[in-house]
Amino acid sequence: MQASKNKSTEKPEPFYRLSMPKQKASSEIVNEARNLLRTLRTQRPFTPTEDQRKLFGSGSLRTPENRPPSVFSEYGENKRGDSCLIHITFNFFVSLHASSFDLAESRPVSGIHLSPLDHKPKLLTSAKDEDSSISLPKPPVDPEEVRKVSSARADLFRRTSQDNFLPAKMFPPDQNEEKLHSEEPATMNNLCRSNENCLAEQRAYTPFNSGKSQLIYNEHISKSEREDILKGTAGKFSFQLRGESDQMKKLGTSSSCPRSTSWKRGLTGLEDDTRIIESEEEENFWHIKILPILHELENEDNIENLCLACTKLHQALNEGNMFGKRFKRKSVLLKTLYKLVDLDSDPLCLKLAKIILSMKVNGKNLLSVCKLAFKICRNEKNDYIIQNDRFLDCLLEVLRTEDLQKNNEALLYCMGAVKFMSGNAVLLNEMVNKRAVEMLLQLMKQINNIKENDTHFSNLGHLLVQLTATLRNLADIPQARCQLICNGAVPELCVALEQHMNDMDVCTYIVRIFSKLSSYNDFCAALADCSRCYVLFLALLNKHQKKQDLVVRIVFILGNLTANNNQAREQFFKEKGSVNTLISLFQTYHKLDLNAEKWNHGRGEEKKNQKHPSEAEDVLIKLIRVLANLSIHPSVGAALAAAHHVVELLVTVLEYKSIDDCEELVINAAATINNLSYYKVRSSAVEDKKLHIAEMLLKLLMSNSMDGVVEAVRVFGNLSQYHEICDFIIQKKIYKFMIALLDAKNQDVCFSACGVLLNLTVDKNKRALLKEGGGIGKLVDCLQDFGPADWQLACLICKTLWNYSENITSTASCFGEDTDTLLVLLTSLLDEELSLDYSLNRDLRDYHRIYWETEFKPVAGKLLDRIQSHHSSQL
Repeated sequence: MQASKNKSTEKPEPFYRLSMPKQKASSEIVNEARNLLRTLRTQRPFTPTEDQRKLFGSGSLRTPENRPPSVFSEYGENKRGDSCLIHITFNFFVSLHASSFDLAESRPVSGIHLSPLDHKPKLLTSAKDEDSSISLPKPPVDPEEVRKVSSARADLFRRTSQDNFLPAKMFPPDQNEEKLHSEEPATMNNLCRSNENCLAEQRAYTPFNSGKSQLIYNEHISKSEREDILKGTAGKFSFQLRGESDQMKKLGTSSSCPRSTSWKRGLTGLEDDTRIIESEEEENFWHIKILPILHELENEDNIENLCLACTKLHQALNEGNMFGKRFKRKSVLLKTLYKLVDLDSDPLCLKLAKIILSMKVNGKNLLSVCKLAFKICRNEKNDYIIQNDRFLDCLLEVLRTEDLQKNNEALLYCMGAVKFMSGNAVLLNEMVNKRAVEMLLQLMKQINNIKENDTHFSNLGHLLVQLTATLRNLADIPQARCQLICNGAVPELCVALEQHMNDMDVCTYIVRIFSKLSSYNDFCAALADCSRCYVLFLALLNKHQKKQDLVVRIVFILGNLTANNNQAREQFFKEKGSVNTLISLFQTYHKLDLNAEKWNHGRGEEKKNQKHPSEAEDVLIKLIRVLANLSIHPSVGAALAAAHHVVELLVTVLEYKSIDDCEELVINAAATINNLSYYKVRSSAVEDKKLHIAEMLLKLLMSNSMDGVVEAVRVFGNLSQYHEICDFIIQKKIYKFMIALLDAKNQDVCFSACGVLLNLTVDKNKRALLKEGGGIGKLVDCLQDFGPADWQLACLICKTLWNYSENITSTASCFGEDTDTLLVLLTSLLDEELSLDYSLNRDLRDYHRIYWETEFKPVAGKLLDRIQSHHSSQL
């Protein structure tokens, strides 16, 4: 873009002209970006915070049958929404108590698990029945011993013991207490159960032996010793299974059933612990350090004191190196802790859960304690005690070490608890410091390795929802964003997105993560390098076209990808059906927006000064932004300029939507038309509709929005290359408006207005219009005000004055009273020492120098020579 060198050899050129095919200086690139093609920015879609903490948010599309069984009642709704149906109100959090745990599953499972008998047990009526039934031993502890514990605690432990070790289904409710003290048949899987609580660790059973199948009980401590234990003394006691004892040998070794270890393990549920050899040091530590605390836990009623006792217990177990390993009395310890859950105190349950998780329980116990953790973390009021108790470490350890397929439901609730923690700023930062991001991505890799035909695939989708929701919260932390990039989050998230394309909850959370992170250049570059993402985004847009919250985020991500990356623009454009998908979305949401306007109009409502765009408008805003950013690429922009469907939709926005209705939408549509109007291509859709576009822009010029006015002026700057548009500008007196805009103390406004005036001065018949309204004087003022700080604008002003003065006969008639001011100003601006500010940093100074030397100086020098030659001749 150069002004004419002289009137005889060169023709004045328009402001907006396609660049010549030559090597461009950096200043030229910046100049083109400012003058011609611009990317658009917009706000990230707003995601409201959930009012309540839930495993699956209120926007979840999971139907009750597609949720884990224990969370169906979390929402208290029947999937049909039929008010006449009885809604399930049972909540597993309410029912989580001692019976939710199973002592037999607190160790690695092995051996044969016996199935319960189908028939109902019968009372033993005669000795003849001895061979066909098994007698239940009488309780070894007198009930009076139990009554020594406080009445409230005794009731608690008696109830939980019955629930946990002798299911109520064995007897009618009113006979439970009575039949515990009588001999009766029992199903084999219940032989490991006992009714007594505080001293259950003192009992031992033998396996079935010979035809009599007699269950034998042996007690090794006296009544006085039991009293000592209840009082917290360090009296020694032991218990063992007599299946391998001397007494068993007395009964004989012949048996119709093999005496397998696994068989006995299935019967008692306690043998694994009792067979562990305990050193004297461990035994002493148990009696001196642990047993007194357990005694305190069994007899204390005050919650605060119980919490303190749990803290002491945790410290003692840690001191004794008892965490994470099997030891002889582990079942005794866990049994005591399980019963305390019934007190339903979150501070206490937090202490209990921390100890139980540290004990490395598994199976049903792991699931129950993870549900307990979930219940605690669900209440925001518990965040303070959670962060003070370092509970996060326990949960992260579960996620790090537990088997994904074997314990997927336990991991679900554990991950749900971590998700709730991530809603707290303090805990969120703690997660980052503990490198939770890396651990979560490792877990995601494991989930991604499970294919769709695997039986665990569906359940792992529930877990993935919690995981991605947590990553979404972590994405707010700068350090976490760095960890996500360094640990390869982009490809793993894309794999998860591809594998769970039918799971809307998973897709939504992953897209939300990308929506957040794509606003940052480093992550956006990493995402752009993952070529598979474009196919995935297009597939989601086609599959879920009317899912607004998903669509709006995907188009926002695409807008970010195409904002600064030319390769991303080209790659997305080349994907099969990419433009057709965008057009289809445009039509869908344009129709939804029209219907909403008609509905509002029918109700007599006007949408005025609304702070936020509607859902349909928000999609259109971000969708148009993608088109604007794509058009920066030369070949893509040329193709879009010739795409009549695209241009028609943009013009339609200007037709039906006023700037008062949705300012950002109208301005984005105008900016995209501006970008497309830059390309001089055969069958240009913009060129075909240029006069109609000019009519629409006139409404924008008359609006109260300065941003809208500037955008309209920019489009006129491109369209004024056409003679028809120049005539339209003259006919509608738009040129006067452009001259008036030169008074705006805004560089961008002056720059755009000057561009239109430059194109008008190409036609010698229109140059005289520049004098109207003091146009020459205003150009000189702009040069004086902005010249040294904006060499692009200074060059543009000089080009306009050069074209205007092509047929100059005298400076007085051409520039009038502004001649002397212009001479002095040009002389000073062409002086390098006066014009270039050496106080600027080196890069900025070099940029100013390049543009001053290559663009401004040649045009300004010629203009100065022309003025001086005609001015001196008049003197």
